[in-house]
Amino acid sequence: MSLHKKLHFAALVLCFGSTVLAQPQSNVIDEVVWVVGDDAILRSDVERRRVEYGSNVTGNPYCVIPEQMAIQKLFLHQAVIDSIDVPDETINMYVEQDINEKVLMAGSREKLEEYMRLPMSLIREEVFDQYKNELTAREVKKSLTKDVKVTPAEVRRHFKDLPEDSLPLIPTQVEVQLLVLQPRIPQEETDRIKAELRGYADRVTSGTTSFATLARLYSEDPGSARQGGEMPYMGKGELDPAFANVAFGLTDPKKVSKVVQSEFGFHIIQLIDKRGDKVMCRHILRRPQVAQADIDTALNHLDSIAEDIRREKVSFEDAVLIVSDDKNTRNNHGILSNTRRDGENTTRFEMRELSSFSPELARVVEGLETGEISKPFQMINTKGATVCAIAKLKNRLKTHRANIAEDFQVLRGIVEEKKKEEVILNWIKEKQKSTYVRINENWRDCDFQYPGWVK
Repeated sequence: MSLHKKLHFAALVLCFGSTVLAQPQSNVIDEVVWVVGDDAILRSDVERRRVEYGSNVTGNPYCVIPEQMAIQKLFLHQAVIDSIDVPDETINMYVEQDINEKVLMAGSREKLEEYMRLPMSLIREEVFDQYKNELTAREVKKSLTKDVKVTPAEVRRHFKDLPEDSLPLIPTQVEVQLLVLQPRIPQEETDRIKAELRGYADRVTSGTTSFATLARLYSEDPGSARQGGEMPYMGKGELDPAFANVAFGLTDPKKVSKVVQSEFGFHIIQLIDKRGDKVMCRHILRRPQVAQADIDTALNHLDSIAEDIRREKVSFEDAVLIVSDDKNTRNNHGILSNTRRDGENTTRFEMRELSSFSPELARVVEGLETGEISKPFQMINTKGATVCAIAKLKNRLKTHRANIAEDFQVLRGIVEEKKKEEVILNWIKEKQKSTYVRINENWRDCDFQYPGWVK
């Protein structure tokens, strides 16, 4: 974003923000408050962040925020040195989510533009720059700490002499097995959905209606429908295989694909652009409706299976292998797998994590005893489809203080994070020594997190 546009954006934020909290220097419209290397931090930059953060800043925001921005500039400078770059398509995924949330809060794109007094293009540009900086700084941190390793001996040593009340509290966790049946979908319903999609394709081809308009009106993919069906650049491995085969086979942006079936439902696809091994396209998703009679049939079938398991005619694990329609758990004895934000794969779910996976499943599991089989229930799976299931509570670990035997991975993560923080701390200290930093005299009276800014 150009400096002129940036100052225009910041000035508007100042107008909105100045009525919220008193400003440190009310007689100055804007000024340079920090300089880090060749980069300036403007007062308006700080004000904009203060308005964004609201009350989520611990301490004096006019100390905390500029220091955070200064640290980010150190990381961004290192990114240039190390040639670390975040692909635009990765940034755009965050940008779209952020813009969608802002639009929802404002009520519409037009209302957001009216509130910000900026066109959407400038709002998007500002959000893009923000995420580019944040994601680049994150990649630099990863690079700086990539060699940090923790041995079991280090974990035991770190927690050996800690009093019990200093150990982290581990919330209740559960391990769950699931047997899933997909209710029957009549051929007439599948044919109806395909005919609808072919009709949409004909309207686009004839020029009657744009693909984007139809996607906004009819697509059942909430993430892309608001964007006119548009998806970010994605590789084959990021897409459903059937969807990917068709999307990567398209060559003419003016044409619409034939109807393709994926695990999510049925689609038509329109190519937007190809870039290397990635493709950007639009799609319209339609899901066949499941009749209540077919749901009831699946639930009754599951009720019989559950009864056979309780009577020990068949084990839960064998029943899963024989009849479950969920390929993700069928070959794992029905055990659900939980991939956490840090990339760790585990079979344990905190109840909040299970609720995010499926609120219906979480409600069922909450009332089960260890080893108990649930009654049949209806749920929405991770693909957005209506399915029926029975669950077995394999294990419940109640809330407890962490211990090496049961929670080694959690404790190892704590020690590893501590070592990474030490690496980053030492790196910042060295950068402070070798980087030119100037702080406006009126902004120096701070208890900084990283002493060493004021030389």
